[in-house]
Amino acid sequence: MEWQVAVLIVFSSLIVLMMTGMPIAICFMFINVIGAVLVLGYPSGLDYIVQSMWSSLATFTIAPVPLFVIMGELMFHSGLGGDVVKIVDQWLGRLPGRGSLIAIGSGVILAALTGVSIASVSILGSVLLPQMEKEGYHKSMIFGPILGGGGLAVLIPPSGLAVLLAAIGEISVGKILLAIIGPGLLLAALYSAYIIIRCALNPALAPVREMQRVSLKEKISNLAYNIVPVAAIIFSVIGFMVLGIATPEEAAASGAIATLIVAIAQKRMNWLVLKKTIIGSLKVTGMIFLIIAGARGFSQVLAYVGATQAMAQFVLSLPVHPLIIMGIMQVVLLILGCFMDSAAIILLTMPIFVPAIISLGFDPVWFGAISVLNIEVGLITPPFGVALYTMKAVAPPQYTMTDVIQSVVPFIFLQVLAIGLCMIFPSIPLWLPGH
Repeated sequence: MEWQVAVLIVFSSLIVLMMTGMPIAICFMFINVIGAVLVLGYPSGLDYIVQSMWSSLATFTIAPVPLFVIMGELMFHSGLGGDVVKIVDQWLGRLPGRGSLIAIGSGVILAALTGVSIASVSILGSVLLPQMEKEGYHKSMIFGPILGGGGLAVLIPPSGLAVLLAAIGEISVGKILLAIIGPGLLLAALYSAYIIIRCALNPALAPVREMQRVSLKEKISNLAYNIVPVAAIIFSVIGFMVLGIATPEEAAASGAIATLIVAIAQKRMNWLVLKKTIIGSLKVTGMIFLIIAGARGFSQVLAYVGATQAMAQFVLSLPVHPLIIMGIMQVVLLILGCFMDSAAIILLTMPIFVPAIISLGFDPVWFGAISVLNIEVGLITPPFGVALYTMKAVAPPQYTMTDVIQSVVPFIFLQVLAIGLCMIFPSIPLWLPGH
């Protein structure tokens, strides 16, 4: 069988299975088993798939996954992230679009705590939306900044999405976790600049309110009680990796332990929080591990029929500049983000894209960081952006989904701009991993 026919059959079957509503991981498992039996025969094909699944999971590379999940679940259920917004509010000056800037600033901090966009959007929406609505903010300066700030969760460690992409693309987990920090901070800066400029030109979008006076002593006290412990959690993950004190696996463990210590110290830990954390972590980790196992088998089936090598050769033979091919791949990710879940996009594309990128001579860490940034766009892109529905769920009933979508459009363009800047200036994602 020609590799083009094999690829067409595999991807057509995947799309049909996904349309039935079958879980993504099970879709890939089904294709893996059928493909392996057809190519290698029975029972050799089944033995091959089992060995492939075992080798993909029996590695320390994916050890950060359950630890980052535990960290995010514990942070969410214990409510540690809720006070972050209040403290940022106290310290931020009288800048244009102050409430919207609070959403971005708090989003950066929450990103380093939860690693889950839905959790960040839910926290920011629940805390900020009623206050911004009360102060007369235009809907474009409410929904857009909250969705933009919440989406930063996948671009700053601990990012489960980045670890998943690294595991499936066989890229260094530690380097990709450091590489996504630059694009994440760049995106936060672009958001902030847009908000300040637009609100300065049209102050009616974000009316200036009289700020409640808070003494410096109270500010410092609140900062010490709420932000210093949070900073310690962030440092135990990002700081340890940047300074070379810990590997990604050790940094993930130290982050989970630090979160537990802070939750206990602030008396936010109880049996109900522990129960919800354990159940939530088991569900998410189990599904991620199934996805990783399915993806590894999928990539090996493609390699066995010669599709991976043939597609890499095809890409190399194209009479265009390698950056154009890189750009086409990013456009494909953007389009898929409109219709598919983030995990499904990674499973579907990385086994093909990463070998091609390596063949072109590009750094896979650079490509992986840009891809995480790109896939993050899908979280706020209609019609199936999951963050949009989370935002609508916490918004008052008078706001429609159209209001939410219209508000987020400028932030989608800013994300595309950030992707372009990271492609033109590779040092943005690669500076931290290189140092």
